Amino acid sequence: MTRLGTILSRQSWRREFLTWSTVLGASLLALVFVMIAREIMEGETHRLDEAILTMLRTPGDLSVAIGPGWLTKVMTDITALGGVTVLTLITLLVTLYLVLSRAERTAAFLVVSILGGWGLSSLLKIGVGRPRPELVPHLVEVHDLSFPSGHAMLSAVVYLTLGALLSRLETRRRLRVFFMVTALFLTLIIGLSRIFLGVHYPTDVLGGWCAGLAWASLSWFAAQRLLGWRTASDQPAEGDPDEGTLDETAYERGSRQ
Repeated sequence: MTRLGTILSRQSWRREFLTWSTVLGASLLALVFVMIAREIMEGETHRLDEAILTMLRTPGDLSVAIGPGWLTKVMTDITALGGVTVLTLITLLVTLYLVLSRAERTAAFLVVSILGGWGLSSLLKIGVGRPRPELVPHLVEVHDLSFPSGHAMLSAVVYLTLGALLSRLETRRRLRVFFMVTALFLTLIIGLSRIFLGVHYPTDVLGGWCAGLAWASLSWFAAQRLLGWRTASDQPAEGDPDEGTLDETAYERGSRQ
């Protein structure tokens, strides 16, 4: 076997291993979600949830969050990053960018994936039917049901999907890691902000993270199979006139092979 053949074989094995590991991870996350939902419906998590919410409020006055006054303002700003307005705006802008870059199939897949996550979040909320916490006053306005946290779930769906999209275009490992770590960090702080503001129980956020990560992982798996997504490091380094561009050839080359 030639050196090039050996390299390609290793890359193919690595992609397959990563792909099926992602499916396994998504399955485990889905299982954890189901276990959390079951415990919630049986009332097993209520005491722990309320204890954590109480810890985040000033003793003697549950309407005031712990810490300096500016911390509540910071958490309010952070939580907006996982709101419908911001996530919709980001999704629309990235979709427009992909369309202008002649990557229509990737744009369509992105929209379907994120809308699917949105729909799943709504169905799960209705299925469990958990009301919002009433132990502490809410520091931001909320209206819908509590489990799973829509902010936690949808921030995972949107930011991790976009992180994966950016990562596959970058050849340098440190930047690929940076994109994914940034997506995870945003998902983490948005979820924590919901607990701090008293609008979700901790298990709501944990369930949202599990469901969002599972959905994003399955979306990545589907993109591997349907669009032939590959990282830029798997593309030819020389003699590729489209390398570094964002047109349909660069995005969707694998789906035509």
